[in-house]
Amino acid sequence: MKRRKFVQSIGLISALSPVVNGMNVPFNQVFTNDELSIFIKANDKSVKSILERQELDENHPFYGGYPDQFEIYHPISPANYSPRLIAAYVSPTSDYYQSKQIEKALNSGMDFLLKVQHPSGNIDLLSTNFESPPDTAFAVAPLSQALTILQKLSPNKLPDFQQKATQFLKKAGDAMSVGGVHTPNHRWVISRALTRLHTLFPNPKYITRINQWLGEGIDIDPDGQYTEKSSAGYSPLVDDCLITVASLLNKPDLYDPVRKNLDMMLYFVHANGEVVTEASKRQDKYRIDNMSRYYFAYRYMALLDKNRTYAGMVDLIETTVGLESLSGYLPYFLEQSNLNSALPSLGELPTNYVKHFPNSSLARIRRNEVDATILGVNTSFFTFFKGNAALQGVRMATAFFGKGQFNSPTLKIEDGQYILTQELIGPYYQPHAKADIARDGDWEKMPRKHRPKSEIQHLKSEIRISEKEGQFELHFDIKGTNNVPLAIELAFRSGGKLEGVIPVPNIEDAYLLEKDFGRYIMDGQTIEFGPGYKKHSWTQLRGASPKLNGDSVYLTGYTPFELTLTIK
Repeated sequence: MKRRKFVQSIGLISALSPVVNGMNVPFNQVFTNDELSIFIKANDKSVKSILERQELDENHPFYGGYPDQFEIYHPISPANYSPRLIAAYVSPTSDYYQSKQIEKALNSGMDFLLKVQHPSGNIDLLSTNFESPPDTAFAVAPLSQALTILQKLSPNKLPDFQQKATQFLKKAGDAMSVGGVHTPNHRWVISRALTRLHTLFPNPKYITRINQWLGEGIDIDPDGQYTEKSSAGYSPLVDDCLITVASLLNKPDLYDPVRKNLDMMLYFVHANGEVVTEASKRQDKYRIDNMSRYYFAYRYMALLDKNRTYAGMVDLIETTVGLESLSGYLPYFLEQSNLNSALPSLGELPTNYVKHFPNSSLARIRRNEVDATILGVNTSFFTFFKGNAALQGVRMATAFFGKGQFNSPTLKIEDGQYILTQELIGPYYQPHAKADIARDGDWEKMPRKHRPKSEIQHLKSEIRISEKEGQFELHFDIKGTNNVPLAIELAFRSGGKLEGVIPVPNIEDAYLLEKDFGRYIMDGQTIEFGPGYKKHSWTQLRGASPKLNGDSVYLTGYTPFELTLTIK
């Protein structure tokens, strides 16, 4: 479906103040267009799955909860599912409109949530955090949103759910007003939750705590990255949090870091619409993901700023991800009437650029359908995408004293070349000073740092990367101690076809490129790489990181080593 047609249909939604063409329209007539029904039907599919998973045996100790694949009943689940359930309940074209089944699911879910809530008001994240204020905040935000939608659109419905939700939320608010955090984003998650609570149950202590966290300043660097650099996980979450606080508490200065992050993310998109995750400090590092988590932020800010480029990103997300996959945002459209407006005309997204992000030790180069990432402070120092054909990482390791995995502490740029370096030493140690010898001979009591070094070995590795019209040359120069085995790994995404390579004995999905050029083919796109180089078949070197997932192709040799690898 074309984005413009969808936006025009979304413009009919007036969930908070249903008016179409200046006339008041009954709520059940707002949701009659075919385009919006995609959201509602997709949400119904999710609701069906949610209802089927819930534990409804009243004799079960976790009645009302939702088991995961390990049969763990996480406290947050009923809260997380509540916006989808409420969205279906209040939407007249939903199969679950005013459904008794949803009413039972919501009430039993709240029974479970109240049961597992601690006297402090906190809940647990059973995988790691207990009596956790931030995880309580992660539950409060969606539950508050669900209650807000219900009270605005069907205020006289589900009184038991409203009473139970209110009980849980107020108790959670007491906990979050004094509770601590673990990570940078937790401050903004708690601030968002308290903001939502304040709109439902105004309380000055919520505002005091929000201002206390905001007083620390927003942790965004000049590149537009938040501290955790989590482009597929926590960055869009922080954007959501800051927009919520800014809009509901009239703090427009909080939109500025959101703009900086969204501006940066325009260059953190592969040509196929996937998000660049290599620089992340969190769980999403190297994860294959898309830009869908930014949908709300780009759409909200496109409307607020009349920003055509942001509107272009909304269109890209809708096109590459699909409307069905965005149905989780249906509650946002029901809650916020401003999201229903037609977007500005589409602006062009950057597709031909060279951008350096020094605070992330990262450079991005894109030439239309070809794009690459060059990284310092990362064992995977190069990625290359040609449409859906993905070279997900290039790495290099030596067998130098078990610590030869290449990881440059810097990314330097000189004369258009990107320079990565690593210098290692491998010493041996002399006898401990006689006066300091441990009488019991305990080695640990005679530490290496106090021993003289001798026979010191050195290894310097330098990789210079250059680009011309989407073709890259990676020049390897490793020198110092001689005869050190090394291996260069090119890790391609699973599912493609490799040509010109031979299998590595006894290792699955591992290959050697002996000579000439190899090819990787995926969805009609071909990545060529070479020339090959093979002096041995040892690919899993001692001290090297484990093989990356996917199909890995290796070039092998010994120091001194010099080779120019072309990737195109």
